[in-house]
Amino acid sequence: MTTSHPLRCRCGKFQGAIAHPERGIRAICYCRDCRAYAHFLGPPEGMLDAHGGTEVVVVPPREVSFVAGVEHLACMSLSPRGTLRWFTSCCRTPVGNTPRDVRLAHLGLVHDCLERGGPTLDASFGPVKMKVNRKSAHGDPGGTPAVPFALAGARYMASMAWSRIGGTYRENPFFGAQGAAIVAPHVIAKAEREALMARV
Repeated sequence: MTTSHPLRCRCGKFQGAIAHPERGIRAICYCRDCRAYAHFLGPPEGMLDAHGGTEVVVVPPREVSFVAGVEHLACMSLSPRGTLRWFTSCCRTPVGNTPRDVRLAHLGLVHDCLERGGPTLDASFGPVKMKVNRKSAHGDPGGTPAVPFALAGARYMASMAWSRIGGTYRENPFFGAQGAAIVAPHVIAKAEREALMARV
């Protein structure tokens, strides 16, 4: 395992780093919302796999730091209460997904911003441990072995619980000191959401 992993948009204006990548959990999500988000962005080539899944690496937000180009960070949501989906305004590279509530220490980094000039995802984060929302996949994406899936899920829940208890959830580069997102989320209109959903 490597000691850190770079975070970078396609054009290179936005850069960051993930400390302790061994704490990350690789997963693939097949939900329709993730596919709609991909279409909102373009979609960037390679964001979705053959079954319509998006690979993410789940890490504690406190492990992420921004190195350059934070002014290019943008945020959208598919609904007024939906997940915050972060991307870059410079080249529309997907960055990651967070809950609206900073107390929920969850960050799912989209693979697109992790595959540019650094170690491989296998080298930094290990193999994919979880496949979720498989019923929404195009075709059969296969499953993941039960034991690794259960262990990864338990580790994820424990990490979130300890972040809440210890207060480390406050160490989140996507949120300010008062718990508000550092960029005001753009909530797309209902008609735009319906148009995106029709494409997934």
